[in-house]
Amino acid sequence: MQNEDEDLDYISKTQLKAEAEAQQMVGKKLLDLTKGQLIKLNLDESLHEAVIEAKRLNSNGAIKRQLQYIGRLMRSTDIEPIKEKLAGWEGKNNTENARFHVLERWRDRLIEEAATSQSDSLQEFVTKYPHAEIQKLRTLVRNANKEKAANKTLKSSRELFKLIREITEGQEGLNENDSD
Repeated sequence: MQNEDEDLDYISKTQLKAEAEAQQMVGKKLLDLTKGQLIKLNLDESLHEAVIEAKRLNSNGAIKRQLQYIGRLMRSTDIEPIKEKLAGWEGKNNTENARFHVLERWRDRLIEEAATSQSDSLQEFVTKYPHAEIQKLRTLVRNANKEKAANKTLKSSRELFKLIREITEGQEGLNENDSD
């Protein structure tokens, strides 16, 4: 009977090593966070200090040893809340990046079609976002084309992007298909 209980509690070295490596990988992700994000994680003081120390190090060997130390500290820490928070931040970044690309495609499409005397995209944009100031959009698109033709800095293009972002802000359903 006692032998069966011992078998249930047995964890192989391979499994322990895999868990330690997983904790070390989470520790490695912690190094990419800002100080503000680290504070939001509410890490143990010793773990927080170890992460800050690892960020300060330059030598690869020293960083590797510090990561092992962070992994060791994480054994006594519940890493599931940390993993969830990291996943949430990564998901938010992916969503923001996708939104950014959609806005860039709108801007590029507006500028390109205006240069070829087509106004389909402008009309489509104003139909989709009726509160948009069409005159301001036209002016920025025209100026962006002039700057592009004269090889000047693309100030109007940046302003156009900002305007598109303001217009679409809070708009639910902005996705990859919105610029097609």
